[in-house]
Amino acid sequence: MKLEEIKNKTNEAVSYLVAALESGESEVLTQYLSAMARFHHYSFGNIMLIARQKPQATNVAGIRTWNSLGRFVKRGEKGILILAPMVGRKKTNGEAEPTADAKESPAQLYGFRAVYVFDIGQTEGKELPALTEVQGDVSGYRERLVKFVAARGVTLNYSERIAPAKGLSFGGKITLLSGMQPAEEFSTLAHEIAHEMLHHGERRTLTTKPVRETEAEAVAFVVCQAVGLDHGTSAQDYIRLWHGDAKLLQESLEVVQHTAAVILGGIVPEPVPAVDAPAA
Repeated sequence: MKLEEIKNKTNEAVSYLVAALESGESEVLTQYLSAMARFHHYSFGNIMLIARQKPQATNVAGIRTWNSLGRFVKRGEKGILILAPMVGRKKTNGEAEPTADAKESPAQLYGFRAVYVFDIGQTEGKELPALTEVQGDVSGYRERLVKFVAARGVTLNYSERIAPAKGLSFGGKITLLSGMQPAEEFSTLAHEIAHEMLHHGERRTLTTKPVRETEAEAVAFVVCQAVGLDHGTSAQDYIRLWHGDAKLLQESLEVVQHTAAVILGGIVPEPVPAVDAPAA
């Protein structure tokens, strides 16, 4: 399949989301955001492709990876098309020479190719080890998120005086309401650090307050889903902010996906199994 065809499929996935939400099928957005949570090591394009083709997928890999883990694709299962990076060594004439070993040096990315992956539900065989440290609990994750916030130079404080607000953020400072339950505190902190990462400078002037709040809430939704917390469905009406504009929606979703991926990269262990080709 040609690269252009795959790009068209990615755009079709975004258009499908817009059309579904305009029709009142707001659960489609929840599926897409949930895919961002499950596949936060993937590119935006590949997340859109997976969510469109198999919205209930939870853990995908190529046939060789599944076989190495003692699992095998069931007969008749259809693969999920994504883009895989191609890495090559540089020849003396300046052309890239493909190599299977991405660790060889020097090496460079020189293109992408179509590959098929399969969800764990499409395979059978040995049981896999747990993919996350906890489910439905923020033990460990809360502390890592606090460290992530500090590492970005953001000051974190607690106060009872901000009630009824649960959290406030401005100019490199976050204040959380004292006395919240751990899960609620984790979700609120994810929301506020999203504001700090997303909504300063030019982007703040280009967006309205409802858009900024919804983007931050969408980031919190993805982060909470990724660590096993139920974050509700507050992001389902996201599309209304963009008045059905597919281009603006895609730009906003890309920002949400990237921000959530950066946060999760700082607080979540590497996934198991190591997927064949996560990025494009």
